[in-house]
Amino acid sequence: MRTIIIGAVAAGTSAATEIRRNDKQAEIVIYERDKYISYAGCGMPYYIGKEFDDFNELVPRDPNFFKTKSNIDVFTEHKVLAIDPNEKTVSIKNLVTGEIFQDKYDSLVIATGAMAGIPDIEGAHRKNVFILRNINHMNEINTFIENESPKKAAIIGTGFIGLEMCEIFRKIGMDVSLIARSSVSKGIDRDMSAFIEEHLRENGVIVYTDTATKEITDKGVVVGDGSLVEADIVLLATGIKPNVELAKSIGVELGKTGAIKTDKHMRTNIPDIYSCGDCIEVYNSVTGMPVYKPLGSTANKTGTIAGSNISGRTEEFRGVLGTGIYRIFDMTVGQTGLSEEEARKQGFEVVAIIDKKVNKPEYMGGKPIIIKIAADKKTGKMLGAQVIGYEGVDKRLDVLVTAITFGARPGDLVHLDLAYTPPYSIPRDPVYYAGAKLQLELDK
Repeated sequence: MRTIIIGAVAAGTSAATEIRRNDKQAEIVIYERDKYISYAGCGMPYYIGKEFDDFNELVPRDPNFFKTKSNIDVFTEHKVLAIDPNEKTVSIKNLVTGEIFQDKYDSLVIATGAMAGIPDIEGAHRKNVFILRNINHMNEINTFIENESPKKAAIIGTGFIGLEMCEIFRKIGMDVSLIARSSVSKGIDRDMSAFIEEHLRENGVIVYTDTATKEITDKGVVVGDGSLVEADIVLLATGIKPNVELAKSIGVELGKTGAIKTDKHMRTNIPDIYSCGDCIEVYNSVTGMPVYKPLGSTANKTGTIAGSNISGRTEEFRGVLGTGIYRIFDMTVGQTGLSEEEARKQGFEVVAIIDKKVNKPEYMGGKPIIIKIAADKKTGKMLGAQVIGYEGVDKRLDVLVTAITFGARPGDLVHLDLAYTPPYSIPRDPVYYAGAKLQLELDK
């Protein structure tokens, strides 16, 4: 069996290694148009911020690694130009030599990822305007900072990258302005994002909410009311979109979100062609509805599932909650499932609470932790949660992820036998209190 994989970052390499794990005789070839493969994209802001300085920790694997360890052939700087599903061939261009050649497959995996969505703003392509989607973009930002020593930064967009880069630019020594089309942090309800906005301002970030961007000039960003946000460097962090042009060209079906549609085994509508990673549509495990949630954890998971099914081990994808977490200065923000706003738009009769406790006793240095949980009045089941705090946010978020995944009700949280000792928690964990509070509201 010969499998060709297009794309060698998270999903593509996960599919390849899973095939090898299950089939020691399979021929596995990966074509990647970029120079860098299997890199830790989520670590790029922290490399720019010099929290670590070893580039090899960010890009720990190269083609030789995969060949030596797993007998997988990886060809970088090779772009797949076309696919012929009838003949089961792909046409590839060597971007270094210009050579064009063909290769044959038994199974094909499309793991072409996503690309940064560049808004239609005049000046978006100026030399001081950047995106941060891959290692090349990171290197461009680092080079600009080193050569130009910018003093003021403007960030357009408040997703994970935009908010993380607020902290990084401030630590580098820049004045930072954050421009949000609506509220800060997509997917976080406004009553929770207010805490994030306050924290940003406390750390010297100028925050513009409900603000449109009109133009980027040589002096900065012109916003909706015509005023100028001064900036020497501008980061566009307005989201990403799936890279589906190659798949679309051969008739691979796209879903409602515009990403590639697959079944639970990662199969597309074309026989022997699979897809995984940031180019595919997934489904929300609470609602069952299709969503586009491009996250590194999901890319690795769907890649592994694709590899399992190709190599004869049946595995099904079980959906996502869209769980995300990020650090902003010394605050951590986490979210999973549906926000209250999203749940109401989906037609749920929502009951939601916000509860504030400390993550551990104050005599052990406990700090505030705020939990919001939304539940469905009809079924009593939890729909989503948001957690904001300074320590232990990831622990509480993962408890809530697990509970929501298995259809728990808020009252079930009271009965969890969670770990307690003063350095880490309080006798009744913040999750306990939030669950009890929400269950009381549901029972009214």
